[in-house]
Amino acid sequence: MKLKLIPVLAMASGLSLAIAACSGSNEASDATATDTATPVAAETPAAADHASQFLTDVIQTNNAEIKFGQAAQSQGSTQAVRDFGKMLVDDHTKANGQASEIAKAMNVAVPTSVKPDDMAEYNMVTGMKGADFDKDFAAAMVKGHQKAVDMFQMEADSGDPAQVTDFAKQTLPTLKKHLEMAQSLQK
Repeated sequence: MKLKLIPVLAMASGLSLAIAACSGSNEASDATATDTATPVAAETPAAADHASQFLTDVIQTNNAEIKFGQAAQSQGSTQAVRDFGKMLVDDHTKANGQASEIAKAMNVAVPTSVKPDDMAEYNMVTGMKGADFDKDFAAAMVKGHQKAVDMFQMEADSGDPAQVTDFAKQTLPTLKKHLEMAQSLQK
């Protein structure tokens, strides 16, 4: 039975999810094999764990981006930096609301914190003044948004539950726009 499931799971959710799904009990494999109406990836523990981790990371990253945006609005020495900061606050607040709704629907705890690495970078950037702040802020936004675009693209292409991959697909254009704007601030 498991040998027949491996190709199905590999196509539905990628080779790593297939291996994880097949490592469970035979009862779970039999139940998954007979349920053809629901995508297999949405039911695997590995997919749910991956989606939960993605949502947690996204919410914490949005929390950081909102803080960075607020700092840019108050500390930016140019109107472009202050405007970009406002856009960050607006867009990441909206995305955070969407991610939080999905997380709650999936019984995932909604973090209110920022990752320690992001907080350390925030503290470093906000310790700067004037043009130094603008330069370090732009560099941090390019770095962070490049990472976010890659993470969201991987999620959009994953076999995770549809509401999570749809959120990633819908958010990608905004993140790409933020990346382009951050890059323009570096010039």
